[in-house]
Amino acid sequence: MRLTYTGDLWWKNAVVYCLDVETYKDGNGDGIGDFRGLTQQIDHLDRLGVTCIWLMPFFPTPGRDDGYDITDYYSVDPRLGTLGDFVEFVRTARDRGIRVIADLVVNHTSDEHPWFKESRSSRDSAKRDWYVWRDEPEPFDPKAIVFPDEEDSLWELDEGTGQYYYHSFYRFQPDLNTANPEVRDEIARILGFWMELGLSGFRVDAVPFLIEDIDGGPHEFLADLRAFMNRRDGTSILLGEVNLPYPELTEYFGDGNGDEVTMCFDFVAMQRFHLSMARKNPKALAEALRERPKAPDDAQWAMFMRNHDELTLDKLTEAEKHEVFDAFGPDKDMQLFDRGLRRRVPPMLGGDLSRLKLAYSVLFSLPGTPVLFYGEEIGLGENLEAKGRMAVRVPMQWAPSGGFSRGEVRTPVPPVTGEFGPRHVNVEDQRRDPDSLLHWVTMLIERYRECPELAWGDYDVLDAGDEAVLAHRADAEGGTVVAVHNFADREAEVELVLEGLGDPCVLVDLLVDGTLDVGPGGRAGFTMGPYGCRWFRVAEPDEFPEDASAKGH
Repeated sequence: MRLTYTGDLWWKNAVVYCLDVETYKDGNGDGIGDFRGLTQQIDHLDRLGVTCIWLMPFFPTPGRDDGYDITDYYSVDPRLGTLGDFVEFVRTARDRGIRVIADLVVNHTSDEHPWFKESRSSRDSAKRDWYVWRDEPEPFDPKAIVFPDEEDSLWELDEGTGQYYYHSFYRFQPDLNTANPEVRDEIARILGFWMELGLSGFRVDAVPFLIEDIDGGPHEFLADLRAFMNRRDGTSILLGEVNLPYPELTEYFGDGNGDEVTMCFDFVAMQRFHLSMARKNPKALAEALRERPKAPDDAQWAMFMRNHDELTLDKLTEAEKHEVFDAFGPDKDMQLFDRGLRRRVPPMLGGDLSRLKLAYSVLFSLPGTPVLFYGEEIGLGENLEAKGRMAVRVPMQWAPSGGFSRGEVRTPVPPVTGEFGPRHVNVEDQRRDPDSLLHWVTMLIERYRECPELAWGDYDVLDAGDEAVLAHRADAEGGTVVAVHNFADREAEVELVLEGLGDPCVLVDLLVDGTLDVGPGGRAGFTMGPYGCRWFRVAEPDEFPEDASAKGH
C-alpha cells in the first residue's frame, strides 16, 4: 500500500501509547512525574516505535479520582508543570513524528470546579442548568451503579438548595448537562483550545455516559464535535471508550461514513482474548473476530489488552468470567466490582516470557490499531496494596534503582516491589538484552508498521488444523499477511489453505529469517512450538517482502 495513502489517515495504523504524566518520569526531583521528565523520555518512545501518545488527565484537580475530577479544563496541574512545559513536550514529540492526544473528560467535573460552585449557589444561578438537578431522585437502579463498592445512588442531595444533582460516577463528580447548548459550546471551546496548543485529538472518556437527553440524540452531539474538529484540523481524531456489544457500539462510528467517533476500543475482542488465554484455546477470540462488524472506511477499531481501569470482563458470561478469574486473579483482592481484574498482564501470566511474547504478537497482528498502556513494553507489574483500580497505575521503571525520580517517590501508588520490581524489570537492562520483552515489542511494532494490511485490509479467520491455533489473514490492494499463533503449551501441527494466491508463491517469515513454500491449492503446513508466533507475507519466490506489500501501484 502506498505510504502517501496510508499517511492521510495516520490513526488507521498508528501505535498508541497511553501514559500518566504523574507516574511516568520526574524531571525536577520532587518525587512526582511531570512534563519536563516526560519530555526527556521521548526518545524511548521514539525507539519503541510509538506514533501517538495518549495523555491521561493532566488538568488541575483535587486528586480524589486520579485526575478525572477536574477543576479547570484550560490549564495544567501545577504539580505536573506549566502550559509552557506542555507545549514544549508536544513540540518535542512532533519533532520525532509522534502525535499527542489527551483524555477528554467532559461527562462530569469535580464538585470543586467553579462551574459547579456557581451552579449550586442558588436555584437561580446562571450556571444552574449546566448540571442535572431534580427535586427528587429518579427511581433507583442498582445495575446503573458504576462503583458499587463506594456508591449506592446516582443522586446526591445538595443541602444548600434542597435539590439532588446527578452523578454517573462518584458523588464528588457531578455530571455536566450536555443537553444545554451553552455546555456543548464550552466543550467545543475546550477542544479548540488544546488543538491550538498542538493536540491531534482526544480519547473520549465513558462515551455512553456523556449524553444527557439531547435533542437529536447523542449521535448528533458527537457528529457536531467531530465536524468542529475537522474544521480546525482534518487529521484530528476522537478515540471512544464505548464498552457496549457490537450492534450498539458500532452506532457510535456514525451513519456509515465514520463521522462521529473516529476509533472505538474493541472491548468484546479484548475480553474474549483473555478468555482464550485462560483456556489456552483461541476459539472465543476467533468467534469475536468473526462477529465483529466492519468499521466504516474513515473509522477504525482500537485493539488493547488492558487500559488504566479494571480489566473488565463484563461482556463474558458468569461462567466465562470466573474462568478468567480462576486463571489470572484467583484471590478476591485481585478482583474488582465482581466484573474485572485489577492486575497487569505480566503478573497474570506469572512472568512467563513466552506467553507474554505470544500475547503481544496477537495484539499487534489483530485487525485494528494497537494501544499500549505504559510499561507494557517491559512487563511492568502492579501494586495490589493500592486501592481499587489504582493498583495498575504504578511508577514507570527506568533502571534497576527505579529511575523514576532522584528524590523520594511521591506518586499516588507506591513503586512495585518483589519479582516485578525495578531490580528485575526496567528499561535500562532490557535495552541491553536482545531476548527481552522490550526488544520483542519493538520488533513487533516495526513489523506491524511494515504491514499496513493488518490495519487497513479485509481479514478472515482461517481453519488452522489444530484447535489451539489462531490463524488469520489480512488482504489489501494485492498484499497479503498471515498471522498464526499457538495458544497452547504444546506443539501444534498447522495446516493452512490460502485461497486466491498467485502461483508460484511463498510465505516469507517476518519474525525470523526463512520462507515457507506454498503447495498446490494454496496449502502450507508447518509445526509450531508451545506459544509459538509466526507472521508471514505472501510473496513470489525471490521477491522482497516490501515489494509484495505494494502490489498494484
